[in-house]
Amino acid sequence: MLARKHGQFDACEDAVQEALLEAALRWPTEPPRDPKAWLMAVASRRLVDFYRSENARRAREERVMAMDADFYYSSAPEADDTLTLMFLCCHPALSAPSQLALTLRAVGGLTTAEIASAFLVPEATMGQRISRAKQGIQKAGATFSMPPASERKARLGVVLHVLYLIFNEGYAASSGASLQREELTTEAIRLARLLVAAAPSELEATGLLALMLLTDSRRAARTMADGTPVPLAEQDRTLWNRAQIEEGIALLSSVLGRGAAGPYQLQAAIAAVHAEAQSDAGTDWPQILALYTVLEAVAPSPVVTLNRAVAVAMVKGPAAGLELLAGLDAALGRSHRLDAVRGHLYEMAGSLPEARAAFLAAAKKTNSLQERRYLMGKVAKLDSTGS
Repeated sequence: MLARKHGQFDACEDAVQEALLEAALRWPTEPPRDPKAWLMAVASRRLVDFYRSENARRAREERVMAMDADFYYSSAPEADDTLTLMFLCCHPALSAPSQLALTLRAVGGLTTAEIASAFLVPEATMGQRISRAKQGIQKAGATFSMPPASERKARLGVVLHVLYLIFNEGYAASSGASLQREELTTEAIRLARLLVAAAPSELEATGLLALMLLTDSRRAARTMADGTPVPLAEQDRTLWNRAQIEEGIALLSSVLGRGAAGPYQLQAAIAAVHAEAQSDAGTDWPQILALYTVLEAVAPSPVVTLNRAVAVAMVKGPAAGLELLAGLDAALGRSHRLDAVRGHLYEMAGSLPEARAAFLAAAKKTNSLQERRYLMGKVAKLDSTGS
């Protein structure tokens, strides 16, 4: 909303980040009556300070200073500009990686470290990428408005990818004390609903919303009371949200068969197979493996191969799954997930020393305190078994 009122996307983004930082420091002891209005007021003051430091922008400063202060403390509902901001960040003047990084920072609210983790690159590299992206938006002379329909179509893929990454960070936080960040998954689902409502003919948008709902349906069963992760095979399925599952399956059914299934529809189909199984033993792993095989052909990536390796192990045995993992070290060597899956498959195969080493390696790589606790618990259990 700040960018819609004042333009200067990069300055507004910086002002909002400063307001959020001040909120983190002050709200624990001085909670505001209206958090949104408080953030708007502080961000606006920061923006005014920026304008004051820029003599060449004095006219703009006067316009901001003259604004009615009551506006910032109004609780009246306003149009949601988040989708507009997302499409702005996905401006064609930027490369696809820069579009993703900037949108995750400006819209998703992810830190530079979290975005770097999602892209498997150093934090400094990601910081430079985001900075260049903001400069690129400014140089392109982009305005805060929804692009024409033809441009929206071209930018849609990046918008979907951003929503997917925001959801994933919320579902399995890359760092911090909690495994899940409900505020991110909830916001990603909300934005996906807005996008589906705005573009009902975009099948992949509907597929992505279905995927989010089906995946998020497991939230209540994914952690113990102390926050420790619970593997899918051990989750209490009576805690799964049946309303979300039914909605997700209905959405998926509405788009499958209307064209070639894209990666989000295929992932939603995999999630639906899990959701429809009454137990882990009753999971149709051959169907999941077939879907992952198609997904790898449609959208190949090391992460898809990693997930397919698990399905292969469940259908053909752990040795076959471990064989698939052998070629992923170069691409996923920085990620703890490769070591965690390798440890799981070694444990399935009865190779306990190798499983222990893999779990320990994974624990050292993850920045998630809860995942580290879970992995070290696996190490301790294997030590106990060995003794």
